[in-house]
Amino acid sequence: MSKQQKTASSPKGLVFAKRNYQLFLLSIAVVAVGFMLMTGTSDIYSFTKITLAPLVVVAGFALGVVAILAKPKKSGDN
Repeated sequence: MSKQQKTASSPKGLVFAKRNYQLFLLSIAVVAVGFMLMTGTSDIYSFTKITLAPLVVVAGFALGVVAILAKPKKSGDN
């Protein structure tokens, strides 16, 4: 393989767009909040620990999937 062919196939820049990384960091924060809602030793059968926290964690993971699959907008197409 010639040097010119190698440089043409090498990726340039980041894999995802800036928006994807922002969504992914937001999803990590949402998952962390969900796990914080699950912590504690008093009243382990409360609504927050049994229902709300798992829903927040699942929403955070879903947001992570969206962050990975979202197509970046092209800068030339406005």
